[in-house]
Amino acid sequence: MYCSACATPLAPGLSYCNRCGMSLKERTDNKPTIVASYLTAITIVGLGGLGLMLGGAVALRNGAMLGEEVVGIFMLMTFAIVAIVELSLCRQLSRVNRAAEKKEFVPAPMIPPTEIRGSQPRSLAEPLPSVTENTTRTLEYAHHDPPKFER
Repeated sequence: MYCSACATPLAPGLSYCNRCGMSLKERTDNKPTIVASYLTAITIVGLGGLGLMLGGAVALRNGAMLGEEVVGIFMLMTFAIVAIVELSLCRQLSRVNRAAEKKEFVPAPMIPPTEIRGSQPRSLAEPLPSVTENTTRTLEYAHHDPPKFER
């Protein structure tokens, strides 16, 4: 068995590739949980908005003794807010679906292990060589030379 990312031969029973660290476990698709959470949110917002609109209208009419015009404006504004939230949730849900369709897993091409691969990027940078490394000059001969005076 070979790693699908770097084509390194793998020993059986590994969870991660020894070379590149890619997970060898089955990929779980979390799209259904995201879709289910958006559908739950759409349902809760819709039912909660309907309850708020109808309950608020009854409370304004009977409890506050307001006219039909004020109750109608309240219901219209509540409906508009709930509709905007519902539309934005539906739009977000469609974006999630489109993104999941675009990201379908395409396996990497299998490279036989006998082929020569290009140089792999290193994980750590090599230390820089010392400035004094490989120097051959010493300052010892300067002590033995006679001083030079310019006249």
